[in-house]
Amino acid sequence: MDQANVEKELSSYIGRILRNHFGRGPGTVFVTVANSFITVYFTNFLSPTERSLLHSEQAELVEKIRDRLMDSLSAEIVGYLESKVEIDILDFYYDWNLTTKTGMFVAVSKVFDPAVSVHSDNQTAFHKEIERISLAAEKVPGFVNSYLVNPRTLVVIRDNILVNIEKEIIAHGGHEMLRIAKRSLEKRLFGIHQPQLEKLLNTKVLDILIDWNFGRDSSSALFILEPIA
Repeated sequence: MDQANVEKELSSYIGRILRNHFGRGPGTVFVTVANSFITVYFTNFLSPTERSLLHSEQAELVEKIRDRLMDSLSAEIVGYLESKVEIDILDFYYDWNLTTKTGMFVAVSKVFDPAVSVHSDNQTAFHKEIERISLAAEKVPGFVNSYLVNPRTLVVIRDNILVNIEKEIIAHGGHEMLRIAKRSLEKRLFGIHQPQLEKLLNTKVLDILIDWNFGRDSSSALFILEPIA
C-alpha cells in the first residue's frame, strides 16, 4: 500500500476510535508518515458534554477524563499504527487544545534518525529559543531537535527535561496532575515566546500541542504552521 493510502487508512481509524470512545469524532484528521514519525492532527473535537463542562469552567475535569481514556487507548492505537506502517514505536504522545477544539498524536519510531531535518536558516536560534522556554518551565533540556515532517507540521523533541521535584511527584503517583500543570504552564510560555518563534521560523504558528513521556524523561511538541515554502 502506498503512503497516501496508508495515511488515509490511519486517518479513518483515528476518527473511528475517537468517535467510539469519546462519543464524538473529530471533524477532520490529518495524518503524516515521515522521517521516523507518524503525526496526527485533528480538528473540531469536542463533545456536547465536554462543551457543557467547559461552560461550567471545568476544563481540568475534561482534561482528566480525556487523559484517563487515553491511558487505556494508547496501547491499542500504537498497536494499530505499528501494524499498518510496519515500525516499532518508541514513544507515543497526545495532547488537546480545548479552546480551538484541536488535538494531536505523535508516534516516534525506535529506529530514529537523529539527523536534523533542516527547515530554517535560523534553526540553531530556534532551538535556543526552545531551550529558553524550557528553562523558564523546568530546566534546559539535555537534547533539542526539530523535524519538519510536512510544510505545515513541525515536531520538536526534547530529552532530559524533568527537574528533581517533578521526578519525585511522578514517583509518588502524581503524574496526572503534573501533566495537567505542565500542559498549562508550557503552553502559556510558548504563547509568550510565539512572536519570536514565528520570526525564527519565518511563518505563523497556528497551534502548539505538547506532551511528555515521564518514564523516559522526554517530550514532543507539535507546531501547526502556515506552510513553510
